[in-house]
Amino acid sequence: MTASAIDNIRNFSIVAHIDHGKSTLADRLIQLTGTLAEREMVEQVLDSMDIERERGITIKAQTVRLNYRARDGKDYVLNLIDTPGHVDFAYEVNRSLAAVEGSLLVVDASQGVEAQTLANVYHAIDAGHEIVPVLNKVDLPAAEPEQVKKQIEDVIGIDASNALMISAKTGLGVPDVLEAIVTRLPPPKGDRHATLKALLVDSWYDAYLGVVVLVRIVDGTLKKGQRIRMMGTSASYDVDRVGVFRPKLTPVDELGPGEIGYLTAAIKEVADTRVGDTITDDRKPVDEMLPGFKPAIPVVFCGLFPVDAAAFEDLRAAMGRLRLNDASFSFEMETSAALGFGFRCGFLGLLHLEIIQERLEREFNLELIATAPSVIYKMNLRDGSQIEIHNPVDMPDPMKILEIQEPWIEATILTPDDYLGSVLKLCQDRRGVQVELTYVGTRAMAKYNLPLNEVVFDFYDRLKSVSKGYASFDYHLTDYKEADLVKMSILVNEEPVDALSMLVHRSRAEQRGRAMVEKLKELIPPHMFQVPIQAAIGGKIIARETVRAMRKDVTAKCYGGDVTRKRKLLDKQKKGKKKMRQYGKVDIPQEAFIAALKVDV
Repeated sequence: MTASAIDNIRNFSIVAHIDHGKSTLADRLIQLTGTLAEREMVEQVLDSMDIERERGITIKAQTVRLNYRARDGKDYVLNLIDTPGHVDFAYEVNRSLAAVEGSLLVVDASQGVEAQTLANVYHAIDAGHEIVPVLNKVDLPAAEPEQVKKQIEDVIGIDASNALMISAKTGLGVPDVLEAIVTRLPPPKGDRHATLKALLVDSWYDAYLGVVVLVRIVDGTLKKGQRIRMMGTSASYDVDRVGVFRPKLTPVDELGPGEIGYLTAAIKEVADTRVGDTITDDRKPVDEMLPGFKPAIPVVFCGLFPVDAAAFEDLRAAMGRLRLNDASFSFEMETSAALGFGFRCGFLGLLHLEIIQERLEREFNLELIATAPSVIYKMNLRDGSQIEIHNPVDMPDPMKILEIQEPWIEATILTPDDYLGSVLKLCQDRRGVQVELTYVGTRAMAKYNLPLNEVVFDFYDRLKSVSKGYASFDYHLTDYKEADLVKMSILVNEEPVDALSMLVHRSRAEQRGRAMVEKLKELIPPHMFQVPIQAAIGGKIIARETVRAMRKDVTAKCYGGDVTRKRKLLDKQKKGKKKMRQYGKVDIPQEAFIAALKVDV
């Protein structure tokens, strides 16, 4: 690439709410520029994981390089990064936005601006991007492009008068998108003759190549054979190959300023390639590192245990391999009296938890039990120290605790007016504090402060059901606040089941405990003896249900005769049941664990 060709590069990402058509638009752009042959085209070509295709969501941001001849006859190189829309993968969005100069803001013309449209476009504005609004699905009968343009201007505050009208599915208007990328987005800046300075955008493990590193070159050039240094970890490597994504890995001779591509250097550990690090020349490194990104901080924790204890080592190996491709997933070993050996895992949200669990079960053929999701609580002890706890089992003696603090979030909820009452009631029930309520066209936008503890269980599912699927939701952590929390234990046959213990607000403990024992009563199968199920706070039982015993008819062989004979047999059976209850083991099916955690209170 010649020195002047930096003016002919455009780096951009596509940001939007879930299901507004990012991946479909990416497919059309790839098709129009002839990057893939027709026989290679599939729907959602950049969503490479089976789980992404099945759920129809993007989990990993993907990159592709497109060659485009514009209407003015010039040849351009377009580097596209397709980003996820879900709040749990916001870290993927942030990383992608730092590597590019512009964004296409895709908004569904029939649905309008949603909560994550807002969140993602604000990330792009923070990154200093030029933003091109694109209204997708204008061919639908329910599309209201003029109203949605007004929404974009009112809610986001960017000019939408020259928004592009397209249908990514049919291809209508997509050539105009390519022209807009070339004419309305700025070219990257960079000095080809300066020392190499590149941003490490992402890294993943490949069984054949070792660690593959996605880089954005800021200054200088990157060539095969060059010795590079990761400034954050001070690790040095010799580059084996450099290349670009079309979307398959395609080797090139060198990458210059403004270009996005990959490098491999026989790196064994993904830990050496920290996302957001600066890559430079090992012999003459640059003085200052690039700003990088904040590391992804886990928000939700839960225990994952193998159903078969013998599969523990397989689970350890599987998690190690999964961690190679998802740096935001963290885990440490833990043991449980009820479930044996397993791992305490940290996730960025409930969808992230679900995806990781599904990938472990699918890709590694593991059967897993997940414990109740919990968040990080800060505990100030009477001796002046502060500890962090994300497993209720580790909670110290209440007498030692001065105060417990729980994390709070600010949630933005957009909902049609008809469901506003139900949505506000849901937030109030979850201890929410209303911050503001405004209107966006025919829809209400409510901002609430909520305790994260109340959101991680089933808030998203409940929100979707009370709004018939129309409400959208986005949140970010704000701070920690003092709370009156207590540890609620569940006892089955007078034995505590630590997988079901949880920290709850005192005002909701009885309600949550009652719902939990009622649910478990339905789920635990009858045994030969009575099984009591209790919810307790310390030594105080707050709710109880009993699973009735199965009864064998021991008097069936008595034909007539004296009643005392029947009585004798029944008493003998009663004694036997009492003894069984003392020594008998209660089997709690795996479904019971999962269903009990989804209690609806």
